[in-house]
Amino acid sequence: MNIQIFPDKLSMARASAAHVAEALRRAITERGAACIVLPAGASQFELMDELVRADVDWSRVTAFHLDEYIGLPASHPASFRRYVKERFVDRVGGLRQMHYVNGEAPDPAQECRRLGALIAKETVDVACIGIGENGHLAFNDPPADFDTEEPFLVVTLNETCRRQQVGEGWFPTLADVPPRAITMSIRQILKAHRLVGTVPDARKARAVRDAVRGPLTNQCPASILRQHNDCALFLERPAAALLD
Repeated sequence: MNIQIFPDKLSMARASAAHVAEALRRAITERGAACIVLPAGASQFELMDELVRADVDWSRVTAFHLDEYIGLPASHPASFRRYVKERFVDRVGGLRQMHYVNGEAPDPAQECRRLGALIAKETVDVACIGIGENGHLAFNDPPADFDTEEPFLVVTLNETCRRQQVGEGWFPTLADVPPRAITMSIRQILKAHRLVGTVPDARKARAVRDAVRGPLTNQCPASILRQHNDCALFLERPAAALLD
């Protein structure tokens, strides 16, 4: 695992975006196309701003995003479909293809199968990820399923995860946070050729420490990142405060 620590969010995001863009350009040179997995959430604001400015031929890039709440309309401010569309898709323009996770699908299990069939056709060159306050990856809360090969899962969000969403201002109260979501699975995330984690804020410091220095356990899902052979973590200094 390659760990880099930065004094502020902007320098962290610029370095992270450059690392992502390099992987995409290499794939386009080698195969004529690339595939990216996009994150969402407050911790990724700066990364998105830098990524849309990157020197990448986006017309050759297919994109997926990591997760979405079940039952939340795409018009809701907390919708990850809305987040990805407004902060990335609309700004880069002309993506080769964008595959959204439809949290309003009548049958969430069928939506997982649909997305799984689509991503099975792709070589995922880079997955952009964050680390949750509870150590989750995407919406794989502890104890995460490290074994399933299903690409997308229906999951129940734990209270720590839901409180994080309230704390970040996405929902007014805990009761407003949807209890279930569709998420890309741990094994599918690990299939990306390159993983790029962008993690700001002191509130993530314990999760970062546990992911990097703690035991490899599904009680800290992000600890699985240590098994990937091309994983880079870009940390704002407060998020790295508990590392040696």
